[in-house]
Amino acid sequence: MHGITGWRRALLWPLAILVRWWGMSLRFDTPPPDVANYMRRDVPVAMILWHNRLFLATEIYRRYRRGRPLYALISASQDGAWLVAFFEMVGGMRAARGSSSRLGREAVNALLELQRAGHDIGITPDGPRGPCYDVKPGAVIVPRRTGAPLLLVGGEFTRAWRLNSWDRFFLPVPFSRVKMRCTVIENAQLADRDAAVQLIRDELLKINPDPAEPGRV
Repeated sequence: MHGITGWRRALLWPLAILVRWWGMSLRFDTPPPDVANYMRRDVPVAMILWHNRLFLATEIYRRYRRGRPLYALISASQDGAWLVAFFEMVGGMRAARGSSSRLGREAVNALLELQRAGHDIGITPDGPRGPCYDVKPGAVIVPRRTGAPLLLVGGEFTRAWRLNSWDRFFLPVPFSRVKMRCTVIENAQLADRDAAVQLIRDELLKINPDPAEPGRV
C-alpha cells in the first residue's frame, strides 16, 4: 500500500489550495428538494457520480455532507496514493484502497466494511477507465448488500473546459454557475440488478446533460 509523506506531500499543498478556492468560487444552483436529498443523514448512503464530474466531489462534500466521513475507492498504487493525499487536503474526503478494476473482490470488501461501519461511500460507475456514461454492474454490489440508498449526483455546467481524456473531464470556469441535482434511488429498487443498472444510467443521464453527447441525454 503506497502513501505520500514528507516533501512529496508538501508539494501538493499549493495545488490543493488552488482547487479548494476554485471549488468555493462556484455558484451552486440547487433546488430545495435536491438540497434535502444531498443532506440525507438518516442512514449511510452511496453517492454515485459520473467520472467526468469528479471535480465537484469535494465541494459537494464540503457544502452538503461535512461531518459524515465519505470514502471513495482509490487504487492502492503509487498514482492512487497521490490522489488520496490530494482529496484529503482539498476536501477532507477519505479513501478506501484497493483494486478498482471492475470493482473487484478487494474493492468490494473494503467498501462493504466501511459502509457497514456506518460511513458513506462514493462510486464512479463508469470509472476508472470507461466507457464514458456506462454503468458497470459492479457499481450496485455494495449498496445492495448493505441496504444503502443511492444519491445520484447531477451537475450541469454553464461554463466549463473539457479535457482531452476518455471521459472528456469537466473543469468548470471559476465563479461560474453549476446547476446541481440529486436523485435518490431507494435500496428496494436495486433488487433486480440489471433493471437497477439501467435505472441508474437513465437517471444519471437525465440530471447530467452533456451537449457533446446529444444522443445520451
